[in-house]
Amino acid sequence: MKYEEEDMTLLFDAEDKEHLHQPSQYETALAKYITDLKDDTVAHQTARLIEEHLVENNTREVKKFLYHCIDLTTLSSTDNEPSVMQLTQTVNDFVDQHPDLDNVAAICVYPNMAEIVNDTLEADGVKIACVAGGFPSSQTFAEVKVAEAAIALHTGADEIDIVLPVGKFRCGDYEGLCDEIGELKDVCGEHILKVILETGLLGNASDIKKAAILAMYSGADFIKTSTGKEGTGATPEAAFVMCHAIKEYFLETGRKVGFKAAGGIRTVHDALVYYTLVKEILGKEWLSNELFRIGASRLAPLLLEEITD
Repeated sequence: MKYEEEDMTLLFDAEDKEHLHQPSQYETALAKYITDLKDDTVAHQTARLIEEHLVENNTREVKKFLYHCIDLTTLSSTDNEPSVMQLTQTVNDFVDQHPDLDNVAAICVYPNMAEIVNDTLEADGVKIACVAGGFPSSQTFAEVKVAEAAIALHTGADEIDIVLPVGKFRCGDYEGLCDEIGELKDVCGEHILKVILETGLLGNASDIKKAAILAMYSGADFIKTSTGKEGTGATPEAAFVMCHAIKEYFLETGRKVGFKAAGGIRTVHDALVYYTLVKEILGKEWLSNELFRIGASRLAPLLLEEITD
């Protein structure tokens, strides 16, 4: 009898341990994708793709398209109402100065500037994007994140850019991470939600892939590389991984998620690199400003100079 009791105890212990190791819904979601990536392999494949295809994309037509994909951004501590009004007026003036060209995709500002842009913007088809959710660190109360996004939308924002809670990701709190993003997507409703992965803080290609999948799983309409405020900004390698994640997610779910490169994109060559990656990995279906954006503050005049030269 004693041995039977011991055997039953061992059986229950085994069942308890098995129960404790049941994968969460988030781990189950991640298991559908290839996330065990080698950084060296990613770097090699990225470099080869750019080397083989970038030159063919260095055309006036591509540069015109890239201009139309810019989220024209000002996110400085010195931003004020006159400076934001001036930036918005340059977008208004573009319509008369370049009637044969498509304008930028959006103006991206802090939430407290949404109303100023909304009151000043006259150009058709240009969206108002606001960073929110405790940008750039994502370190504040969930209630504050929700309120900030809601107020930004109420005062004129069309799109919301938030930062993935990297701290939660790094300690494995996938539930907390996904709940936050999901709640913010609920606030946005039909408005676009872009989730910034802050790839420079994630450390490696495998974690970038996992973060991308979790963001999309939680409702992100776009995934975005970086804030430009912490760590490394956008890199071609991070974009390579993110674009493959978007492609695999589309094949698994049928939902198209956009890609936005941001953080240190300062030259026309930089923009052509990201265009090349999107075109070659995701294909022509993603070559619209509804699915491809570049966040930049200095790129627009450089592109315009080459387009109109």
